[in-house]
Parts: sequence; structure tokens; C-alpha cells
Amino acid sequence: MPNIPKAAAQAALQPNMVKALWTGNYTKALPITIQDFELSAVLPAIFYMFRFGERRGSGQFLKTFAWEGATPRERRQEATIARVASVLAKEDHIAGFDDDHTLAVLGDLLLCFGLENVRHELGQDKQIQRAFPTHYLTSWIDLPGRAAHLRGVPEMLVAILVNQKKGDHIEPQSKGWVGPNYDTNPLLHAFGEGMSVAGPPADRASDLFDENCKSVGLDQLLMIRLAQLLKSAPDKAYGKGATPILNERPIAALAARHFSEDFRRFLRSYASEIPRLALVDMLEACMAVGMMTVLTSVVKIVFDWSETGCVPPQNDQRPAGIFVDCSTGVDKSLRLLSEQSLDDLIRQVERIQPTLATLRLLDYLARNDKKIRKLGIGVRPDATEWINLLGELLHRRHAQADFVHGTVDLYCGQLADELEADHPDLSASLRDEASEPNAVRRFSAVLAEMMGANVRSQLIGAVDSVLQTNKPIGLAQKRSTTRGGGLGGTTRRKRDVRSMIFSDAALEYLVHVHLLASGNKTGVRRLAMRDFLETLRVRYGFHVDAAPEGLSVSNELLHRNRTTLERRLRDLGLLMGVNDAESMKRLRPRFQPRWEVQHA
Repeated sequence: MPNIPKAAAQAALQPNMVKALWTGNYTKALPITIQDFELSAVLPAIFYMFRFGERRGSGQFLKTFAWEGATPRERRQEATIARVASVLAKEDHIAGFDDDHTLAVLGDLLLCFGLENVRHELGQDKQIQRAFPTHYLTSWIDLPGRAAHLRGVPEMLVAILVNQKKGDHIEPQSKGWVGPNYDTNPLLHAFGEGMSVAGPPADRASDLFDENCKSVGLDQLLMIRLAQLLKSAPDKAYGKGATPILNERPIAALAARHFSEDFRRFLRSYASEIPRLALVDMLEACMAVGMMTVLTSVVKIVFDWSETGCVPPQNDQRPAGIFVDCSTGVDKSLRLLSEQSLDDLIRQVERIQPTLATLRLLDYLARNDKKIRKLGIGVRPDATEWINLLGELLHRRHAQADFVHGTVDLYCGQLADELEADHPDLSASLRDEASEPNAVRRFSAVLAEMMGANVRSQLIGAVDSVLQTNKPIGLAQKRSTTRGGGLGGTTRRKRDVRSMIFSDAALEYLVHVHLLASGNKTGVRRLAMRDFLETLRVRYGFHVDAAPEGLSVSNELLHRNRTTLERRLRDLGLLMGVNDAESMKRLRPRFQPRWEVQHA
């Protein structure tokens, strides 16, 4: 069904209510905007948030490199690789780029190692979209132009990693992750070579690069020189993206805890041991794995809440199972199974919209109910108690439930009257108490249908962004297929199908992080192949040698998938075994961890 104009809802309901409901998000369950985003652009934004404890606002990039445009859009289009290279070549620290040929070489260096065009386009005359996380100073380059383009993902990841127990906002720390702490923040330490603070820490120009530092690479030095042209870091965000950063974590507490543990341990153990370019790929794979696990766990939790009215306890939370094609599409049978598995998951993600609409509706009514407000239930950093209260209202187990359901029944009537002339089917659904006696569910289902295909496309975009679909470090591949058009004359329809895969970067990350000794022990532990596969299945929902729930896979294909993974791990130098005995197949690291910080 095509989207129904928002005005139809506004004519029947209060404007503030429509504003709260007309969205695909519910940030108390998953504190991001459910839309596409560029995961590879997240790290520079996180650098800034850790350093200043605030969201990044507008900086000097366009003023420095695009001074000719009359409008903001024209200035963004003016800021190209060629323009940046021409300005950079005039600096005292850059020499030898004096003609068209050498300037083209400098532009190619920037395009290969530092900057990326919009829509990943090639050429030096395209609009620049983002900066690669080569060094901390890339956080000075305000790309993308607005923090909202990253859909709240850096804020959620910062809140998960800081793990602040109380408070509505992330607070600076004298020693820790938030603040000018290049020595105590593992991420700033790993990417802040040569950096120190020379002046008031809150001053956006107080970060100083040591010109005697010899450990930076050419790609880092290019971005350092580019950032130095901007004179200072961007100011904090204002308006809708105003500071401070909300201390808001997803209700998938177990998945969030696992991501925090994995990220911290991996970074502290390997940041100084893994070459930086490989480290960036593994960190982005870490974020993709962690966010995918959080997303699938939230989906399962929301469906459980709809049935029971309660968020499952942390130890009972599990991500959705997905079959992984370890051949990365080479084996057609394995690819088709993975496509079926991921299709099932995407259908679950799509079906979550009516339930999220239920949460938004109950949340709006509960926040405007004086008796419920007096309970003083907090929603940060974890909204589990609040969402459980909404479940009590949904299942009529709360003292205010009858009043809430009566109010929603009234809204059903008002919206049905408004839709009756142009959309009689939706109007009938709102009045159909026989099919759905629960007025809250009835209203939410129609609301989700009114918002239509746009919400679905945004959901799919979010999934593709989390999985880094068709990217070198991604967890999924996408292809177009055409179905139908057989003897019955059915119209052939083109659609995209996706399969779950392990990129080499993801495999290296997963192996290295799970080889680390547990607790306060140092070094690596003995990890058998079968234990590694069980960890992937239980911790992340990644199924290799076992079929996920609802998918039928023959033992022959499961064995082939596992054998394929073992072969890839051997090729990467991550698996050893003197024979085919399962007990002799053990994983080993390609990079040794830094022993002295294992306990941190």
C-alpha cells in the first residue's frame, strides 16, 4: 500500500501525538535512527566524542576548501579531491606538487588513503563524503557534514563502551574513555600518535601534533596536514544534535555487554601489535559484528515483550540465528541456504514495525499520564523497567491500563472516521474488534501500515549498513535475482537477496579476540575449532556447522560449510592441526597480544 499522507493522522489526532508516533524508531529500545548510514564514518565521530564528550558540530572544512559556492549545497559540491589537493599543495609542509601531473598524484593519494567521494564514486571532481579514520585528527574534518547522517550510531557505541552506571548524559572522566586522555583511552592512544594537549582541554585548538614524531605513516601525515589547515576541531553540535551525549543503551543488555568486552579487550591487546590498516578493518568488523548482534537481539526481545509484556532477563537474551555461507558465495548450495536464512531474519525485522508502533503509542500515553509520571521510573541508561511498565499496560495488568485502552479505543474511532472515505479497508481494521480486541494493537498495526513502504526501505537500509553489505570488510553479500514469469504467465519480479558471510577481516577479528585469555590472565588460550564454532553460535547467532531454528540443512552441507571455513582459516594462518581429529584442530593468532595490558 502506498504511504498515506501524515495529514490524515494529524486531522484525527493531536499534532504532538502524531509527531511522536510518525517514525520508525523507538530509541528507548534501540537508541539509533533506523535508516542507512556509513559505518566506516563512525570511528572519526567516536574519536571526537571521546576527546570532547560532545557531539561534533560544524567545522572549517567547507570554509577552507569551498569558498566559492553561493549556497551550502554548492559549497559541498565545490569541495572535491582536486580542490583539497590544490590547497594542500600550497602549504609549507607539502613540497613537490607544482604542476597538473603531480597534483593529480597528490589527489590520488588523498582518494586512496584519506578521503572518499559521495556514493563511493571515483574521480577527483566529485563531492567528498567522508574521511577515513587514519589518525585522531581526522575527527577535525567535519565529514559527513551533519552528525545526524550517522543516525545516532556513534552515540550508542560510546554509551556502550563507557558503560556509565548512572546519569542521563555521558560525563567526562579524569582517567578513562571520555576526556583528553590519550594515555588512558585505548582508542585515542591507538590513533593519536604524536598528539598532546597544549592549553585548556576544552579549547578546540588545544590538540597539538608533535612535528618530531616519526611513527606516523604517509597516509596519516596527509590527513594531519589537511586537519592542520582547519586550525581547530569543529565546535560542539547545536540545534537538534545539541550536546551532551545521552547515556542511552539498547535493551539488549547481554549483546551490548559482549560488544563492550570484545572491543575493549581486542583494542587493549592488539592495537600496538597489528598494523594500523589491518587494525582499522578489524575494528570496523568488530563494530559490524557487535551491532548486528545487538540488532537481532533487540528484534527477539521486542517480540518476546509483545507476547509476555516483559523484557527477558539478561542471561536469557539471545540473538537471532543466521546461517553463514563460509564459501562467500562460491558454493551455490551454501549461498542459497544463507540467503534463505537472512531473508527470514529481514522478514522478522520488517514485522517488528507494528510492535515498535505499540511501544511508541504506549510510551506517549504513559509519559502524559500524571499517575504514571509520579512513579519516577528512569529510562537511562537502561529502559528495561519502563518498557516492562508499558508491557503491563498492554496486557492490562496495570491500574491505569483500562484508562489507556479506553483512550486508544477513542483514537481508533477518530482515525477510522478520517480514513473512511479514502481508505475504507484501514477504517474497517480500526473498528474490527472481533479480529483484534486489543485496541492498542489494532491502532498500532494500522499506524504502521499507514507509514507504508518508506519505513520498510529504511529498515532494509539499516540492516545493509550494519552488515556492511558488499563491502570488503562486510558480513553480507547482495545480488539481484528475478523470479516468476513461468507457465502461469506471472510477471517476473526483480528483488535483492542477501547472504551472510565472513570476510577475512571479520574472521581475523573473531579469532584473535576469542583467543585472548579470560579474566585477568595474560596471553592467549587454547581454543579448539569446535569451541570457537559454539562461541560464534551462542554469542552472536552465527551458525556454521549447525542449522539455525526454522532452517533445514543436510549434514552433508553443514560438513561442507565447516570444511570450507577450516580451509580459509588455514590459508589465513589461523588454524593448526596435525590430522583430522577434532581435538587436534586448534586456532592460533597471527599477531601476538601485548602481554602487559591483558589485565586492563
